[in-house]
Amino acid sequence: MLSATSSATTATNTTSSTSTTSSTSTTAASDANASQDRFLKLLVAQLNNQDPMNPMDNAQMTSQMAQINTVTGIQQVNETLKSMAAQFTSLQVLQGASMVGHNVLVESNTLTRSAGVASGALDLDGKADAVKVEILSPGGQVLDTLNLGALGAGRHSFDWDASGYQGTGEPSFKVTATLGGQAVTNTALARDTVTSVGSDNGAMTVQLQGRAAVAYSSVKAIL
Repeated sequence: MLSATSSATTATNTTSSTSTTSSTSTTAASDANASQDRFLKLLVAQLNNQDPMNPMDNAQMTSQMAQINTVTGIQQVNETLKSMAAQFTSLQVLQGASMVGHNVLVESNTLTRSAGVASGALDLDGKADAVKVEILSPGGQVLDTLNLGALGAGRHSFDWDASGYQGTGEPSFKVTATLGGQAVTNTALARDTVTSVGSDNGAMTVQLQGRAAVAYSSVKAIL
């Protein structure tokens, strides 16, 4: 259940967003009107100074008026799309609030410890007959090695007992996968917990417990 403070904050943010959208729309309308006004002034000046023996024909005048209308129409469409994008991002952030408290996988080899355990995952492009995960200190020293054995293509998770880790900074991991002695391409994935969601430059962002905020598109799975 949302608290009164949270509801007030949401209302304030919504009002602020509405005011910003309204201000943007007003500015866009003013720019469009200014463009039309400049065009009409130029057209009148052109008509006043045209050669009486060679006046502008109707087709040319119609063409110029059509061009300014096209430009104005494109400006209005662009502003409408910007407004729709802003509203979509706000809606996405509201829906994304349900992610708070959930674990997610992001593309990273930096582990986050939780209750003495550090969890990660890896994506294998193909099957492997030997998969090894080396847990590394921030300085690159091998702290532990997990032998996962033979694995098929796809996503596989692992857990590391970090209860005895006394180092400063979060450990990382390195995956080595081979098939018949040949390296198998893989992608390292870190498991972390969502603490909040927000937006930055019109895109939804996800704040994680053990690392900086990432774009929502960087989230590979919600667990």
